[in-house]
Amino acid sequence: MDQIKIIEVRSKQDLKDFVQFPFTLYAGSPYWVPSMRSDDMAVFNREKNPAFAYCESRQWLAYKKGKVVGRIAGIINRAYIEKWKSKYARFGWIDFVDDPYVLKELISAVENWARERGLTGIHGPLGFTDLDPEGMLVDGFSEPGTMQTIYNHSYYPLYLEQLGFEKDVDWLENEITIPQRLPERIERMAALIEKRYDLHRFHAKKAKDLLVYARAIFELINTTYKDLYGVVPLSSEQIDTYVKQYFPLIQLDYVSVVLDKYDQVAAFAIAMPSLTKALQKSNGKLFPFGIYHLYKAFQKNDCADLYLVAVRPDLQGKGVNSILMSELGTSFINKKIRTAITHPSLETNDKVLSLWSEFDTRLVKRRRCYVKNIPKTELK
Repeated sequence: MDQIKIIEVRSKQDLKDFVQFPFTLYAGSPYWVPSMRSDDMAVFNREKNPAFAYCESRQWLAYKKGKVVGRIAGIINRAYIEKWKSKYARFGWIDFVDDPYVLKELISAVENWARERGLTGIHGPLGFTDLDPEGMLVDGFSEPGTMQTIYNHSYYPLYLEQLGFEKDVDWLENEITIPQRLPERIERMAALIEKRYDLHRFHAKKAKDLLVYARAIFELINTTYKDLYGVVPLSSEQIDTYVKQYFPLIQLDYVSVVLDKYDQVAAFAIAMPSLTKALQKSNGKLFPFGIYHLYKAFQKNDCADLYLVAVRPDLQGKGVNSILMSELGTSFINKKIRTAITHPSLETNDKVLSLWSEFDTRLVKRRRCYVKNIPKTELK
């Protein structure tokens, strides 16, 4: 058996090789959606990723016969450990060729590092925050991915389980069929709820109008997501970074914001035209043609991706979601959107999973966070 060599990412070239590897591994795949190389480089840059204020990370590459055959990142999120009282390290950005020994060596690198830091287990795939891609695909390998989710080959979970990893939690993704006409009961319910709780819809005329509520939207995320698996609150610096990174991409017709009588954000939902095909064509690069493909996807599309949705805790379970569904549903119909893909939702999060109960849905993907206790001594 050819020897597998594990090296730690230390140089800029190492990091480029780390980011490049999945482009080689998944070349030609109709299901994998490449991320922007520049975004992946920034994630591991301490000066560009504010999560490093409470996280530390190391990355490794696996080599065989002088070629990269795998990669993995280890993350210690101190805010997570403090909040959840679990002395776990995270692993993420994990990719490897069809060889269980490559995975074994990569996982050993993370385990050894975590053990040195006094931690007792590892779980993943997870990112620095809950807004990073997370969850290993365990079902839905023949379904196209989305911009914010992980794709992996079917042998990944099999080899991981052989190493003693067990399910910790699953996320579900559904495909929603958008009808040609919105059900009247949704409109009636939305109008009733608006009147009953003195709510109103905010319609931004320009992108800068929405920026007024950008910070409030992320603060609502902190409030409503706080009890979800592994979530730690976003810092002020992280909120600023996400606003700068994502809000320029937001299409106003794909956003629903509900305000209360004091003009405070009561609920919101953010979707986007699907960028799956555009990103596949751009192959992770904006230039020379990536921007063109993205522009076309924004202008004409029959599929949308649902990203973030939140309802203020005091209004949950009171039908406020009908306003969001009315707003987005109407917009989807006007934009000739035929299907929408939900962002991964915890299988136990009935409030989110029931949002689209009035529509025809199909479960398309299941992804999993695995967990394993770290052996006290390295197994030889």
